Amino acid sequence: MLIGELSRATGVAPRLLRYYEEQGLLIPHRDSNGYRTYGDQAPARVHRIRELLDAGLSTRAIRELLPCATDTGFQHCDHSRKVVQDGLTRLDTQIADLQHQRALLARQEAAVLAAPYES
Repeated sequence: MLIGELSRATGVAPRLLRYYEEQGLLIPHRDSNGYRTYGDQAPARVHRIRELLDAGLSTRAIRELLPCATDTGFQHCDHSRKVVQDGLTRLDTQIADLQHQRALLARQEAAVLAAPYES
């Protein structure tokens, strides 16, 4: 399929598909006329890329993880486990940071609500 067909099949803009190609996440074939063509598995690969991006993984991490991909998920090896664990650790740190920020802001809100109202 051509890039426009892949875009319609996945709902992902052609520009973003070309970005995935630049990042080594999606590898098209080239016709004799230079057009990008994608195999039948390309829509599933694009959906997997989108899912991993939505999960918070970087394109670098996804590029490292995709070789471990199977039709039903991922072949778990030391490398794929490390990529996933690194992603979870990073998210846990971000969650802790956000909880700390929220607690600080909640204290400020409590102070504001406790102060006498002045118009």
